[in-house]
Amino acid sequence: MIKSLRSCLHRAGLMAGGLLIFSATAKAQTDADALMIPKNYFCTGVMYAHSSWKDYWEGTFKRDNGNIGTLSANSFTYVGNYGITNKLDVIAMAPYIKTNASAGTLHGQSGLQDLTVALKYMALNTELGKGIFSAHAIAEGSIPLSNYENDFLPVSIGLHTKNFALRGLLNYQVGRFFVAGAGQYVWRSNTSIDRDAYYTDHIIYSHDVEMPNVSNFLGSFGYRSLKLNVEAIVSKTTTLGGFDIRKNDMPFASNKMNMTTIGGLAKYSFDNLTGFEVVAGGNYVVSGRNVGQATTFFATVLYVFDFNKKNK
Repeated sequence: MIKSLRSCLHRAGLMAGGLLIFSATAKAQTDADALMIPKNYFCTGVMYAHSSWKDYWEGTFKRDNGNIGTLSANSFTYVGNYGITNKLDVIAMAPYIKTNASAGTLHGQSGLQDLTVALKYMALNTELGKGIFSAHAIAEGSIPLSNYENDFLPVSIGLHTKNFALRGLLNYQVGRFFVAGAGQYVWRSNTSIDRDAYYTDHIIYSHDVEMPNVSNFLGSFGYRSLKLNVEAIVSKTTTLGGFDIRKNDMPFASNKMNMTTIGGLAKYSFDNLTGFEVVAGGNYVVSGRNVGQATTFFATVLYVFDFNKKNK
């Protein structure tokens, strides 16, 4: 129970809807780890993230673009995690994002992106061999929080879709060392753009854009103790449909955006400041398709509130 409490928000971050802005594990969420917060505890805080890239993949062709230079994004994300029961958590995240291109005439965008709410359920927690095996089911949904521009990639802050996702997560821990794996499927709604026609691999006379769904697979291993958690992460995101960016063209919302990232994080809990935790980490896109080769760093400050009734 103590371990679960002091690791209440083991990972916090965001992914701007699979854009050429953030890498996949930047979303780094508590919906992707095996840690639970106990009943009637609330862990909340703010995460800062910085992501940037100069090179990107136009289809499978890797290049840079003098009209963009280096694209960067800074974000501040509110995160919260409440223990409904010892086996069921509710998690919420809401980011404010600002983008910038260092060259050319593209103006960066800024604003509130999407609200994400997730339910994480620990379906199984049992001894297995010399360790503990657990299985988790996570359901989450997201909706746009503002009327941001989605047809101005790569500086748009999001795709303005409504999403629903299901994730399965398995974790095995022996002593203070663990290994975990997860798979997720994301259903995405169509999105609307402010024009009556657009071109994919053919002309479409509509303002409604059909968005392909997305899958994500994640593997991690590391060390967990009451004070320090260290984790290495590999993630692969695949767009199940879509098309490539045309030569020298701007990216489009329904492009195929695939990426593989590697990264890690560390979390520290303070003995002399009860309730405070800090998390820091980063990741790097090692391969991709129609995405930027982004490097991302993030840091989070968290505090735990105890809403259990105290005995006199």
